[in-house]
Amino acid sequence: MNVKPDPQRTIRELKELRSLTGDDDGAQRIAFTDVWATARKWYRGLTEGLPVEVTTDAAGNVWTTLHGESPRALLIGGHIDSVPNGGWLDGCLNVLAGLEVLRRIASQYDGKPPVTVRVVDWADEEGARFGKSLFGSSACSGNLDMEEARGLVDKDGIALPDAIAEHGIEFDRVLDSGTELKNAAAYLELHIEQGPVLLDLDLPLGAVLGTFGVERHAITFRGQAAHSGSTPMDRRRDAFLAAARMSPEIYQIAARSKGGVCTIGSCTTKPGIVTSVVEECRITLDQRHLDGDALARMYAEAREASERFAREGNVEVSWERLWHIPPRPFDPELIDLCDEAIRETCGTSHRLPSGPLHDAAEVAAAGVPTVMMFVQSLHGISHNKIEDTKEEHIAQSVVALDKLADKAIGWILKQAARS
Repeated sequence: MNVKPDPQRTIRELKELRSLTGDDDGAQRIAFTDVWATARKWYRGLTEGLPVEVTTDAAGNVWTTLHGESPRALLIGGHIDSVPNGGWLDGCLNVLAGLEVLRRIASQYDGKPPVTVRVVDWADEEGARFGKSLFGSSACSGNLDMEEARGLVDKDGIALPDAIAEHGIEFDRVLDSGTELKNAAAYLELHIEQGPVLLDLDLPLGAVLGTFGVERHAITFRGQAAHSGSTPMDRRRDAFLAAARMSPEIYQIAARSKGGVCTIGSCTTKPGIVTSVVEECRITLDQRHLDGDALARMYAEAREASERFAREGNVEVSWERLWHIPPRPFDPELIDLCDEAIRETCGTSHRLPSGPLHDAAEVAAAGVPTVMMFVQSLHGISHNKIEDTKEEHIAQSVVALDKLADKAIGWILKQAARS
């Protein structure tokens, strides 16, 4: 029986969710809030009448399970939560497209596919309220830093454990969610690109190679405060001058890395008054690359440059690591299948890395073969109410994800036959 998905239904449901949980400023589905809970209740309503089991795990992740002949499971993931004033597609496209694929599979196999198929809505991918991204998926992968998470508070001083308790989640048990990956054989995630690569290439879809590794540091230059009127230029120990020289340098470092990106995202000075040479200047540096060795070289080059600029300016420099995550390359065979599904859908594909992190990175870190598919973002913009994608491209993404799911099921069965 040749059953096809209905991409137009997915588009209608996306618009319905936008009307239900957005306002003039954009999407408002911040995790662990009432609007988020409303969105999840609405989603559960879409599953009624399907031959599925809907459960919530210990970390608050919602699983929609179509049990198959084999317990080996194909997972399709996404997240309904958004950033404040966010776009209408970020995260929820993944979940609703996944649900449409599950509907098609349930219909084609009369409720009993050859492998189990599960759609997961990860809890708090964005980290918008507490500043900790990938909460549900990192709990599931076992990588959540429990002590760090325990101490997180929102802008109103509410602690994360207390906030999630209001939604039936017991903080000390969240790592128990890892049992959900016991039979996971492959993980697929569709996402808007959030950047301009596919837009600039005029392509609707791309196969994602993996997520960038990240080195994130605070760099502090320390010189000497001095009166801006009485201190000659050649006698100054200007911390800001040394820090400022890092700005063009990181662009050169990124260019040499062949594919990496570097960003100085913030700069603060002391004493911070117009009549004083800067005594202390603190900048933050975010460096990302898909290749771990290249990322390490980028970090080493930035550190060497900072020390050189400090010596030349007769100031001191110190580094503080804020965060690190290694690159998460995706499964080569699943990347090939994703590429194939895209070419079958729209004729041309493109392979690209993901600069932003996604739940897929945590699933891959847990050892589950993983791949992502990107769909073009208009303007190359996300986390903004103007975020958008052409409806024809949304439709193609649903079709391509469906084709990929079929290919992944076949791949899982071959893997099982070999073992």
